[in-house]
Formats: sequence, C-alpha cells, structure tokens
Amino acid sequence: MLNIGQIEYANCTPLFQVLREHFSCSGYEFISGVPAELNRKLLDGAIDVCPSSSIEYAYHPECYSILPHLSISSIGAVGSVLLFSRVPIEDLNGWKILLSSESATSVNLLKILLQQRYDCVCRYEVAPPSTALPCGDSPALLLIGDAALMASIKNSDLFVYDLGELWHSWTGYPFVFALWLCRNEIADRIELKELSRRLVQAKILVPQHLEQIVLCTKEVHWMGIDRLLSYWRDNISYHLDKQAQVGLMFYYEKCFECGLINSVPPLRFTT
Repeated sequence: MLNIGQIEYANCTPLFQVLREHFSCSGYEFISGVPAELNRKLLDGAIDVCPSSSIEYAYHPECYSILPHLSISSIGAVGSVLLFSRVPIEDLNGWKILLSSESATSVNLLKILLQQRYDCVCRYEVAPPSTALPCGDSPALLLIGDAALMASIKNSDLFVYDLGELWHSWTGYPFVFALWLCRNEIADRIELKELSRRLVQAKILVPQHLEQIVLCTKEVHWMGIDRLLSYWRDNISYHLDKQAQVGLMFYYEKCFECGLINSVPPLRFTT
C-alpha cells in the first residue's frame, strides 16, 4: 500500500481525478492536505509520495527522489500565487509583508523577487488563518492556491501581482511550484514505478477530459465553468521538461544567493 499525499487545491484536481477514474487505485491510500502539511508528513514518513513544494526537495535533498516528467508549474501567470497590495510592488521597501503559511516555495519566490528584482528589503510575518486582504500595518499579503483564486475573483482596488508572471518576465523561465517526490527508501519499489508510469499517462489524458472533470468538482461552484477551465488550460502545467528543470535550478540558485537554502542540490530522479 502506497500512502499518497493529495494537495487540496484546484490546480491538482484534474490529475488526481484522471488517476482515480482511469487507473486502479486499490493499492493507494490518499491523504489530503495543504502543501506545508504534506511536506511535513512526507519528511516524517507518514506518506510515501506526493506532489510536494519544490523547495522541500532543496531543504532535504538527501531524503527524496523526484518522479520524472511531472510537476505543477506555470509558463507565465499561474493564477493562484498572488500578492495583493495596497501600494505598487516597487514601493514595498521597508514594509512588513503578510505571508501564507501553506507553501514555502511561494514565500521564497516572493522574497527573491522583492530583493533581487525590485531591490526591496522587507519584513515578513505569517498571516493568521483565513486572512483574505492586507490588514493592520502591512500593505501586502501573499495568498496561494484556492484562497488566491477566491480573492482574485472579488472586486477590489488592490494591486494584484501574479508571482509566476513576475518570475517569467524577469527570467524567461517556467516556474516549478511542486515536484512529485518520494522517500528514498521506496524509490525502487515496483509499486512506486507503476504509480510514476500511471501519473505520466494521467497527465497526458488530462486535456481531453477537462470538460467532464469540471462538471463534478467542488471548485466549479465558486469559480464557474469557464474560469476554471481557463485556469487549468492556460495557467497550470504538469510537465517537467528540460526548460522547466533549468528554471527550477535557477530558482534554487537564487534561493542560495538569498540565504534561503544551504546549497544548490542536484536533481535526482527515480528510474
């Protein structure tokens, strides 16, 4: 039995839906959570494999192997990693920024962008749960996942910055928000290899099934059919091609330059 982490965001819904509907999952136990929770469970051994924050691999490269050809990425705007600000981003120098507690990858991406692209030195504080707008003495709030999508739907007079778009316009690279990671001790198991093959097959099948998937997902009730389909088709990529890998390594290099990780890890894939 493989314990598989399942991120509870709309960006993962199509892949998991196709996996469940088109492949036998009798040997899998799915454990839901937000990225930060699943990262901890993967590190502790409570789950065996999951789409995990890409920074998690850089934090503990000795613990994990990467399933090839799979990611949660964007080539430009991602739509669900957004900075909401009362002032233009270039004016945030010296201010406190409120952060989502759900993903360290996006938090580190924001720190890199503010420091190296906009020359802003900021203070950072994790926002209380369910914070939906900048508040108090902070003019800006980083939201990810469904919380970001929900906040972007509402009319507001805030500046909204898509971190995937900021990264791509600055570097020219895709941004890899999540990798499929497994614990090293199961990397050679037959069940893991079969899951990896099924996930790649599911990834290929996703585009032709989106119009069926959208009708039976909970996200459609608050996003609407057209907006949800557009998000999946235009913003989210499940690929991990050479260009995405180059972008991922560049992100790790920037993390190292900013003192966010101890070293730049080589990418080690399962076979």
